[in-house]
Amino acid sequence: MLLLLQILIVGVGATLVMDIWAMVRLRLFGVPSLNYAMVGRWLLWIPKGRFIHNPIASSESQQGEALVGWLAHYATGIAFAGLLLPFAGAIWFTEPTLAPAITLGLVTVAAPFLLLQPALGMGVAASRAPRPWHARAHSIITHAVFGLGLYLSALVVSQLALF
Repeated sequence: MLLLLQILIVGVGATLVMDIWAMVRLRLFGVPSLNYAMVGRWLLWIPKGRFIHNPIASSESQQGEALVGWLAHYATGIAFAGLLLPFAGAIWFTEPTLAPAITLGLVTVAAPFLLLQPALGMGVAASRAPRPWHARAHSIITHAVFGLGLYLSALVVSQLALF
């Protein structure tokens, strides 16, 4: 039970770090973040039999899509944090190190490249985006920041001796 709580806190913390990065990126570089309402729209269309959209913005909006999208965003962060268990072991959550966190953060970029971007109509690895390499670079950086967030969140939790 303790380990599940650690995973939850680290996942939420890392996702929050990623969201703070998105706000900084917008302010410094004018690059907007993913609109999580579109993720919610996509998820709400799946039970209706529609998995791929071309593009998602042209699909009919769904009630509650913003809430569903943001909940999915944080649930995904928690699930990715849980991947540290088989990847780095339970000890990592009390004695975190940077390398496994950054490595996992970079590995998780496969999810948007191979699942989310194609499903939202942007193609594999944003191949249909107006500036594909720009989109790819920002995805990679954002997921590296998520990895840093995993490390920082676990470090804070371990230093506070909450567990």
